Amino acid sequence: MEKTFCIFFLSFSSLLLSALSQHDEFQFSSFNSGSSNSNSNSNINDKVILSGIAEVDDGGILRLTHDTRRLIGHAFYHVPIRFKNSTDGSLFSFSTAFAFAIVPAYPKLGGHGLAFTIANSSSLPGAFPSEYLGLLNGKNIGNASNHLFAVELDTVQTFVFGDINDNHVGVDLNNLVSNKSVASPLDLQSGDTIQVWIDYDSARKVLDVWLANTSTKPANPLLTYAVDLSPILLNEMYVGFSASTGLLASSHYLFGWNFKMNGVAKSLDLSSFPSLPKPKKKNYALLIAAPVSALVFLIAGLATASYIIYKIKTADVIEDWELVTGPHRFSYKELKYATRGFREKELLGQGGFGKVFRGVLPVTKEEVAVKRVSHESKQGLREFVAEIASIGRLRHRNLVRLQGWCRRRANLLLVYDYMPNGSLDKYLYSGDATTPLLPWPIRFRVIRSVAAALLYLHEEWENVVLHRDVKASNVLLDGELNGRLGDFGLAKLYERGANPSTTRVVGTLGYLAPELTRTGKATTASDVFAFGALVLEVICGRRPIEPKAQPEELVLVDFVWEKLAAGQWREAVDHRLAGEFNDSEVELAFRVGLLCSHPSPAARPAMRDVARFFDDGDPSGVPELPSPPLAGGDFYEVEFEEFVHSYLSTSFEKGSSDTIVFSTAV
Repeated sequence: MEKTFCIFFLSFSSLLLSALSQHDEFQFSSFNSGSSNSNSNSNINDKVILSGIAEVDDGGILRLTHDTRRLIGHAFYHVPIRFKNSTDGSLFSFSTAFAFAIVPAYPKLGGHGLAFTIANSSSLPGAFPSEYLGLLNGKNIGNASNHLFAVELDTVQTFVFGDINDNHVGVDLNNLVSNKSVASPLDLQSGDTIQVWIDYDSARKVLDVWLANTSTKPANPLLTYAVDLSPILLNEMYVGFSASTGLLASSHYLFGWNFKMNGVAKSLDLSSFPSLPKPKKKNYALLIAAPVSALVFLIAGLATASYIIYKIKTADVIEDWELVTGPHRFSYKELKYATRGFREKELLGQGGFGKVFRGVLPVTKEEVAVKRVSHESKQGLREFVAEIASIGRLRHRNLVRLQGWCRRRANLLLVYDYMPNGSLDKYLYSGDATTPLLPWPIRFRVIRSVAAALLYLHEEWENVVLHRDVKASNVLLDGELNGRLGDFGLAKLYERGANPSTTRVVGTLGYLAPELTRTGKATTASDVFAFGALVLEVICGRRPIEPKAQPEELVLVDFVWEKLAAGQWREAVDHRLAGEFNDSEVELAFRVGLLCSHPSPAARPAMRDVARFFDDGDPSGVPELPSPPLAGGDFYEVEFEEFVHSYLSTSFEKGSSDTIVFSTAV
């Protein structure tokens, strides 16, 4: 009887231990069925918790995201895993292997990445998309209470988080600033299937990560990180994946996933997974099979056509719209001679859509600036025509005058008055000892000059012209250091009384009005917002968004709000001025800048009112400013906050380091 009881007890204990450990290991060779430790006919929804836009397709591939902007996809194992010994609280070892693929919406233009995640929740409430990868948000990032471990496979370089490049593997602990990261030897967004192995040895307190496009685990890990995960991981945690999209989108796929506690997860056989659709290659078989006689005639015809095309291409191209725009049309030969063949020594700078060269016209010996529009840009011709059509007929002392243009083959050229002192941003940020410091009287005069230029564009010319890219690098200084607004490559013109249509959102982060991220509709109020950012930038001598600044000083308008509300606005003035400024003028400029930077378009003044404030010269004449927005916590909408934290990280089409152009619904 006693022997029978012992056998029964041992059998029961074995069953109990088996039941308690049934979630210590699971395997998904695809996501059509459950794990190997459960009924293979069980529904995937019983084994994996999907949230956001995550879904499983008919082929058994788990797709975390698709090509829609700013969305999140989560996939977590359906029950929490025990990571610590219930007796002494010591941490267990764990191992996982999974196969994934990232397919960007556009070649080389995708975002963001995905992350293997161990978290205390399967839903990660309040998490942001974009660079937050669906893991954290702007308020809880870095908090010890997050209890978040992640290995990120990131395809966007986010400068705010200190990313090393746009193709890296990183270890994140309660934060998205990686504790350790390495460049990936494989292109993570190539669309190819890639396998990742992650092992944590709790005895050695070492984390190893391998990466390969094969079914065999490499001999040496890509990343090794000595770390004690005991403070991060709780007794029970959820394991899974998170991915997100941002300004650009990628589809994130999982093909298979194995996980094991206190052991080594089994590698996946990549050859068993289906391939994702690839672009079809053109079929040239018919050309090869063409009759020999037809080929002879074809060669003869091509030779003749090539000669004709050569003659056409070597001539200047004149189109109908060029005959009615007004400014002088230069020959390409004339401009090539003026710029010495567009030599790099004559390079003045590089703007959003091309390079600007100094030139001397051969006949008049007049100095000019020649802008050579980049033909790599898809917007090149469109912006070229827009600039001629708008600025070509504008005449104002505070605008850079367009003298003429030229078009030859893919070369698009604009000829401006030469501004010998360059752009305003050079004097604000060059850090070059040879560049003189702009004293306050000149800064104030430049601000007033730009205000007068915008007033002319918005209200005094025959049509309304929206500049759409007001910023320090587009404000040029003439020989007497007077400010002139230039670069009308993004300008939009419409008749007075008309309603500007929704269009592509264009401009520079930090100067973009918050409503543009939602409506895509540029207005005079959005130009006013950019002017407000410029005013504060000139006073403070720092950019509207400063990625390397402290969090409370990241956004310039927020920083100035705090100082003005505390009566400490003098502390916000560029310290290089050493207190040498007119208090009344600075206070006036601060108030105008903040009023123009109001998040509500209806609350911003028109440029006519702005010009009047500066003419009156009395700070008390500026309407009373509302309470500091930070007190309410809603100065910027979440959409715009994401833009701020994505500064310089992504763009649909980049012409320079800070100008973005992307599409929105019409």
